[in-house]
Amino acid sequence: MAPDKETGVAVVTGAGSGIGRRVALALRNAGYRVVLAGRQAAPLDATLEAMGDAGEHRGLAVPTDVTDPGAVEALFERAVAAFGRIDLLFNNAGSFAGGGPIDEVTVEDWRRSIDVNLTGGFLVAQAAFRRMKAQNPQGGRIINNGSISAHVPRPNAVAYTAAKHAVTGLTKAIALEGRGWNIACGQIDIGNAATDMTSAMERGMLQADGRIVPEPTIDSAHVAAAVLQMAALPLEANIPFMTIMATRMPYIGRG
Repeated sequence: MAPDKETGVAVVTGAGSGIGRRVALALRNAGYRVVLAGRQAAPLDATLEAMGDAGEHRGLAVPTDVTDPGAVEALFERAVAAFGRIDLLFNNAGSFAGGGPIDEVTVEDWRRSIDVNLTGGFLVAQAAFRRMKAQNPQGGRIINNGSISAHVPRPNAVAYTAAKHAVTGLTKAIALEGRGWNIACGQIDIGNAATDMTSAMERGMLQADGRIVPEPTIDSAHVAAAVLQMAALPLEANIPFMTIMATRMPYIGRG
């Protein structure tokens, strides 16, 4: 059932599956009009259908390659044309590309990981920032999806780890520069949320000591609830960094 009150306009990247889809559904249920972005149209349409918004003008699906500056600009142009402004960005698109021992990672795989996880995040945040700065009333909130890997690496994940560490710097820079424009920026660092991309964790993950060990996961609904908590704050308040993880995962004390 559609909410009676519209909370604002949210853009969610990587919205066709996993955490992005779960967060998009939670935002819609909380009253947001939601613009869904992702590489493929069919998964976005499935998310839109799950929101119950097909044809209701409360949701919009825009296939978008976040590594393409023109596609990102087109995404935000369509969002503003449809709904008038941008109040929230969940900057979520990412990829595990570039895995393997550091001495075997190809330059192509390295660049692909950096392009999606860092450059794509920058392009999307930049486009959102521009609209939030220019709109009236001014301001908005950007929530970047970092990762536990923004703090500590897994074995054989040099490109992903480097990109996610850099996302932390991106978050801090946006938070600083956004002060004068009523733009808040925070980051959620997620550990072992259960999605199709993380299904291997329950079967066994390579540990620092070389063992393959199954790892506990949490329902991605908990991640969506955490994003909603960050989003619900007034713009004069901000959660710069939040970590949500499976209690028993090998993160604190990893290695």
